[in-house]
Amino acid sequence: MKAYKYAAPFLLYAGSIQAFFSFSFAVWIPMLYAWVLIPLLELFIDADERNMDAAEEELARKDKLYDWFLYAVVPFKYFALGCFLYSVTYVEQSTIDIIGKTLVMGLLCGTFGINVGHELGHRVNKVEQTLAKLLLLSSLYMHFFIEHNKGHHKRVATAEDPSSARYGEWVYAFYFRSVVFSYLSAWEIANREVRKKGKPVLSLSNEMFQFHLVQILFVAAIAYFFGVITALLFIAAAINGILLLETVNYIEHYGLQRKQIGEGRYERAMPEHSWNSNHVIGRVMLFELSRHSDHHYLASRKYQVLRHHDNSPQMPTGYPGMMLLSLIPPAWFYVMNRRIREASLNPSQGGTSLQHSTSLT
Repeated sequence: MKAYKYAAPFLLYAGSIQAFFSFSFAVWIPMLYAWVLIPLLELFIDADERNMDAAEEELARKDKLYDWFLYAVVPFKYFALGCFLYSVTYVEQSTIDIIGKTLVMGLLCGTFGINVGHELGHRVNKVEQTLAKLLLLSSLYMHFFIEHNKGHHKRVATAEDPSSARYGEWVYAFYFRSVVFSYLSAWEIANREVRKKGKPVLSLSNEMFQFHLVQILFVAAIAYFFGVITALLFIAAAINGILLLETVNYIEHYGLQRKQIGEGRYERAMPEHSWNSNHVIGRVMLFELSRHSDHHYLASRKYQVLRHHDNSPQMPTGYPGMMLLSLIPPAWFYVMNRRIREASLNPSQGGTSLQHSTSLT
């Protein structure tokens, strides 16, 4: 029965489908659910730090129902995209309604598309990796599959990682740095891999060329069947989903840094190098993404068995609330910089290294 709590994200999905065929206030219900109701509830619901015991963890790891929830997201996400494209193309409505539906689609691109694509992208099974790429395609962020697994996880919480936010860095500056340099990093990784195979970089053997070709054809197909305006609205929704992901990236590692132990070498990524949140609603709605400390400690661990670590730095509330807080930099710095100091994460206090750089590049 514990597995069935992960059906909860499909409430947001159902609300989104309803929104695509609604008007006025009803269009905005999924946004209010995600950005008002959940953050408010998490302010009053205590975090749950409990871990499964060894027997429970073994049963959960072998229970395929947890995987089937992820697999179901793929057809559900494409059905939702079809509903969105049909609605904004053929349903007569106000500009405000179209904006609302585009934002709702962006919410699905971030939570269902990139987030579940991220979880499946860590699997070694080729079928699951293909499902991950399909989800990332639906959010136009396929290079994430390369950079996240082979770049971010190796360089997390170092100055070399574009997806780790610096201490004192505004989220808006982080968006530019993370998006641009993560994209360039994906090219570097893909180019290096294709050279190892003895094949030319400028060829379809390069996974980045494959991804770009597929995404261009995908958008072109949408433009052909639904019109250019609808294709542009889809791109806007995808950008919204990408910014949701980058906001998550910002809050997950803000101000934390692994100690350098040699030229280009760092200590192993440990639970204290990622901000963690045990707030239950956010955990369930994002398939345990907010137990991020354990995810970076053991990236192969499936979402349903991620663990709490006592030495990992804890967020004061769940991901939705922290994402909203990050959009107001003075408030974010007031809460988080003080939390870093109180947690004795400063290297002078013998804890995890704290970044003092405010560089935006």
